[in-house]
Amino acid sequence: MIAVIDYGMGNLRSVQKGFERSGFAAEITRDRARIAAADGVVLPGVGAFHTCMENLHRFDLVDVVRSVVDRKIPFLGICLGLQLLFEESEEFGAQKGLGLIPGVVCGFRAGDDLKVPHMGWNSIRIRKRTRFLEGIRDSDQVYFVHSYYVVPGDESCVATVTSYGDSFVSSIATDTLFACQFHPEKSQALGLRILENFGKFATKR
Repeated sequence: MIAVIDYGMGNLRSVQKGFERSGFAAEITRDRARIAAADGVVLPGVGAFHTCMENLHRFDLVDVVRSVVDRKIPFLGICLGLQLLFEESEEFGAQKGLGLIPGVVCGFRAGDDLKVPHMGWNSIRIRKRTRFLEGIRDSDQVYFVHSYYVVPGDESCVATVTSYGDSFVSSIATDTLFACQFHPEKSQALGLRILENFGKFATKR
C-alpha cells in the first residue's frame, strides 16, 4: 500500500487517482502507524510553506515523515512536498522546514519577461539517471504551478533542472527518495509513468 499523507492541504485525491490509474493501491491517511507501515509514502502539497509545516506539526506527522525518510522507505515528494524536505524557505520570511535535505527554498523574482507563479508545461533536462525517471526523456514536458524553487546544498541529489528565467532544480533523487517541483498527477502520460515507476519500486513489482 502507498500512503498519501493527509495534512489538510494538497491535491490528495488526484494523487491517489494517479496511482490507481497506474495500478497501485493508494490510501489517503494521517494515521502515523499506517504511514510508518506503508510500502511507499507520498507527501504532496499545495499552498503556503509555513501553513503546511504548521499542519504537519498540528497532526503530529513531522516525526513519522522524518522516520520514513531515515528508514529509507520509498518516498515521493510533490511540489510543496519537495520544498518541505529542505531546511528553510524564504516564503513570508525565514520558515523552518523538515531539514531532511541540506539547502533552502527561494522565490522567483518577477520581471518584464518572467511571470510569477511559474505555471504550465515546461521541459525537464535530466542531470542524473534514476529509476524514478525510467522511460522519461531529456526535454520531456511536465506541468508546473509554483512561485518558489529549491536550492540544494549538495548538487549530487539533483535529478532534473528546468529553465524559467534562469535554470532551477525541478527534481531531486537519492536511492529511495524522489521529489519533484512539477505535478506528475497533472502531467498526463509522462506523469503517470513517474507514479508507476515509484509504485513499482515501492511494492517491489
